[in-house]
Amino acid sequence: MKDEVVAVTGAGGFIGGSLVADLRRQGYRRIRAIDIKPFDHWYQRFDDVQNLSLDLTLRENCEAAAAGACQVFNLASNMGGMGFIESHKALCMLSVLINTQMLQAARQSGVQRYFYSSSACVYNAAKQRDLLSPALKEEDAYPAMPEDGYGWEKLFSERMCRHFREDFGLNTRVARFHNVYGPHGTWRGGREKAPAAICRKVIEAQLSGNLQIQIWGSGSQTRSFMYIDDCLRGTQAIMNSEILEPINLGSHELVSINQLVDLVEEIAGVKLQRSYDLSAPKGVNGRNSDNTLIRQYLDWEPGIRLRDGLAKTYAWIYDQYQAWQSGAKYVE
Repeated sequence: MKDEVVAVTGAGGFIGGSLVADLRRQGYRRIRAIDIKPFDHWYQRFDDVQNLSLDLTLRENCEAAAAGACQVFNLASNMGGMGFIESHKALCMLSVLINTQMLQAARQSGVQRYFYSSSACVYNAAKQRDLLSPALKEEDAYPAMPEDGYGWEKLFSERMCRHFREDFGLNTRVARFHNVYGPHGTWRGGREKAPAAICRKVIEAQLSGNLQIQIWGSGSQTRSFMYIDDCLRGTQAIMNSEILEPINLGSHELVSINQLVDLVEEIAGVKLQRSYDLSAPKGVNGRNSDNTLIRQYLDWEPGIRLRDGLAKTYAWIYDQYQAWQSGAKYVE
């Protein structure tokens, strides 16, 4: 496989760029990286990789992305944190064009395996009303009541993958990502997710001397967060497995947003005065990953401690923040 073409869409973003970097470390020699963003806006870009800046909502660009590829990792999506997806529902749903046309292009090109990155936002909202809701099992996506906009697109695209496998014989694999975080991802500008946003806010408070932080919601809402290294390992293991149905890929270490702030404060060596914006987007009250199925299939589950992953993420965002403040080159 290391001599075959492996295409990664969304490669200018956080997870896609990290996957390209990981494939390079493993010795893959024919990597094709595709993203809609101009090259200078990619988080990671490598000269020994075929880098393409293409709009994958267009069929001809999907055909160019998939041409001659043995494997396709489709990580391309117009998305962000809760503040973005709650206010850009139509944009999020338009990502259906990417997966639909990438599936058609992959079939046309004879791609052997196709991975689609779904999301925990597909899960029925009624099962996430309590702060300590039971961990979500794969079966909890139905009856369907996903996150409006973004979640519906992901759930529909899961079904597209299933039917391309059943009707056309395309080997599709689907993972439902649960809140991936780590270095080389969005940390400012409105698309950042909770771990990066909290890290940035703590850094801002620490460097400015204004020791205050505003938290969206009550701070009691709960989530699990998966470090990027676990995401990369799980993504590739699922791609190379015989797992046919969509499967959870997430940590089962449940924390509240207040506890997340506690951890970042501890890493930074600072204590901040907290205020709460109850009108801000906050998503469901409680969400966690049930990892029973992935343990059964792979004898593995994401296990990097949140404290350990946050320390690395905080250090990277700290450097990025200082570069931004000094006017040096950085990636937003």
